[in-house]
Amino acid sequence: MKILIIGSGGREHTLAWKAAQSDLVTEVIAAPGNVGISREPKCRLANVSAENIPALKDLALSEKVDLVIVGPEAPLVAGITDTFREAGLRVFGPTARAAALEGSKVFTKRLMAKYNIPSADFEVFDTFDAAESYIKGRTGSTVVKADGLAAGKGVFVCRDREEALSALSAIMKDKIFGSAGDLVIVEDCLQGEEASFIAFTDGRHVLPLASSQDHKAIFDGDSGPNTGGMGAYSPAPVVTREIHDLIMNQIMIPTVQAMDKEGIPYMGFLYAGVMIDNGQPKVLEFNARMGDPEAQPLLFRMKSDMIPLMVAALEGTLDRQTIEWLPEDAVCVVMASGGYPGSYEKGKVITGIEAADSLDGVKVFHAGTANGPNGFVTAGGRVLGVTARAAGISVAIEKAYEAVAKICWDGVHYRKDIGKKALNR
Repeated sequence: MKILIIGSGGREHTLAWKAAQSDLVTEVIAAPGNVGISREPKCRLANVSAENIPALKDLALSEKVDLVIVGPEAPLVAGITDTFREAGLRVFGPTARAAALEGSKVFTKRLMAKYNIPSADFEVFDTFDAAESYIKGRTGSTVVKADGLAAGKGVFVCRDREEALSALSAIMKDKIFGSAGDLVIVEDCLQGEEASFIAFTDGRHVLPLASSQDHKAIFDGDSGPNTGGMGAYSPAPVVTREIHDLIMNQIMIPTVQAMDKEGIPYMGFLYAGVMIDNGQPKVLEFNARMGDPEAQPLLFRMKSDMIPLMVAALEGTLDRQTIEWLPEDAVCVVMASGGYPGSYEKGKVITGIEAADSLDGVKVFHAGTANGPNGFVTAGGRVLGVTARAAGISVAIEKAYEAVAKICWDGVHYRKDIGKKALNR
């Protein structure tokens, strides 16, 4: 099989690395990919933007690819699956209407309310004045969300009324997310511990991956602004067997069934961010793709071949599949450019990637790198996902940070507490 992977980040490097290991796969093309992908066996890059759907379709047809895997959310929401299917291509990923689970938080909250899927109480506003008046009548913590896509940065967890009003102003007046902030959701702030729950689904059956936990805030102790993710680990001890079953039976399966009842069958990765409090999970948000950086520890632990699972999802036979996992824990520490998630400089010379990669049980996934005159240089906000696998979460954490310590560039930033919550359990 010839595989085309859409996207250029750490998730896409991980997907390409995993796909290339399949005996079914002869070649992996990544568009546009990154320099880390270009160095993997069976992999090559195509210089086509992940946003240029017509050019991507032409590429897939000219290369006669057998399967397309869409990494990021933006092309899914823009309808890449619909366009490719119309051209006779096999695409693993939801249609534009189904991807509204991520593309429109208002759509998702209303769907969950209609089908009694547990989530926070909420209100929707289309004007600043109405939302401002509502927030002024609230006390305590409040969450303010932009309706549309905001690269993982459109959710503001506000401790008090003043913070909530400031977030509202940034979204609706300053338009920091553009038209994604035309509608806002104001909802109750859920308490507890967050986990990521990602599954394959064919529109009827749900095959869950192992549990994982992301670290969204930029600084240690979950402080500072949200990012696309500063690290992750798998499995997440907060997701006990009992909670796993509750998430499947109260959230994942009902959501897939709800989409089917609405006439919008959902096929692809379905990712629920859940808050767990007193043994009860509630949905924070849904994503319509594999998580990043959750992909790194999850696929580093996955023993099974990923490709037959995607084919089964396309054919509606996921109920015949199982996933085998390596017994070790895995931890990914994201190394980012100084200033991220705000403005940052590019072109900083990176040293030590090869030394880190050579450690046993370690894989360095590229996210925002480029080739410079004398090796790798920084080319993005999140630059590397340094991922380690070991028997026991404490050993995996130690190994990941041993690898991180070998890598350096001017202004590098990373959290030093990835996996700490797992240690506390």
